[in-house]
Amino acid sequence: MTQYFLTVPHDTAEEPTMASMQAMDPAELEAMIAAVGRLNAALQEAGAFVHAGGLQPPSTAITVDATGSEAKHIPGPFVEASQYVGGFWIIEAPDDAAALRWAEQCSAATQSRIEVRALQGNPE
Repeated sequence: MTQYFLTVPHDTAEEPTMASMQAMDPAELEAMIAAVGRLNAALQEAGAFVHAGGLQPPSTAITVDATGSEAKHIPGPFVEASQYVGGFWIIEAPDDAAALRWAEQCSAATQSRIEVRALQGNPE
């Protein structure tokens, strides 16, 4: 089976965090958390769940560059962008169609767009 990386994009201007999520309408936040919980349970029951998580915003990133004679630690993300990956799932699916069906459920649960990309296989 192929593994897929399903990502949840966020707008850089917003940088949602756990703290800022507390400013959401409590009923909406509770409904979203419950929907994601049901989705994760369905993924696990189907044997498709590999891993999932949320990421801190790009302002917390440190880019490491050890390509020269000295390693550099550069505050910030490696690329400037108007959007960034805020969370993700890694799932296993038999094909692209199945991965897209899971992504549809992820999108509905998070009320966000979802990007789907297959992970590369091991070199032959």
